[in-house]
Amino acid sequence: MTFSWISSYWPLLLTGAVQTLSLLVISVVFGFLIAIGLAFSQISGGPLLRTLARGYCTFFRGTPLLIQLWLLYYGVGSLLPMIPGIRQSLFWPILREGFFFAAVSFTLNYAAYEAEVLRGALLAVPKGELEAGRAFGMRPLTLTRRIWLPRAIRIALPTIGGEIVMQLKVTPLAFTVTVMDLYAVATKVRQDTLLVYEPLVVVTVFYLILTAIIARAFRFLEAQVPVRR
Repeated sequence: MTFSWISSYWPLLLTGAVQTLSLLVISVVFGFLIAIGLAFSQISGGPLLRTLARGYCTFFRGTPLLIQLWLLYYGVGSLLPMIPGIRQSLFWPILREGFFFAAVSFTLNYAAYEAEVLRGALLAVPKGELEAGRAFGMRPLTLTRRIWLPRAIRIALPTIGGEIVMQLKVTPLAFTVTVMDLYAVATKVRQDTLLVYEPLVVVTVFYLILTAIIARAFRFLEAQVPVRR
């Protein structure tokens, strides 16, 4: 095996790594925020809100992510240019890129899975802790912000860490919509150099290192992060 090609392709590898990390961070951060709303909608929302939230989770968890990505990119993406004035807008440089559709698709999909995790964690919070907060005179929003949600997140931390690792593993799908992520760079290197295994080894090492960092970070959080009271 030879890795001398890295000296020529390292700027492209670095760019691909940044793209991969960007997709991961965007989808996890925004997906988690959406998941909080979906989880509470299923637990304490009205009949319509509960039905919509459950339908959302069922759709995105029950269909392949690749199909969701292609529906957005080849479906919605092909319709956007038909909207009057969209090409002249400030948002067109973003909307025309595959990265945008990959980020949206990954975010919506991650939110559905994380919503189910949070729903279970919210239901697992001991009722006595919530009753104690109410007895103390906390309003529903304060109770949720200071006790219910932090306690649920603490309970779900191991699963959240696993979901983030799984989210990292789906990022190579962005390659199918022209995003130059790390896997796409490896594919270009293979085509240019005719090396089969070496570029894939580099990608594998990157994912292993990142997975180890995520796992270690969440183990630290499980041991150190106190539940806010």
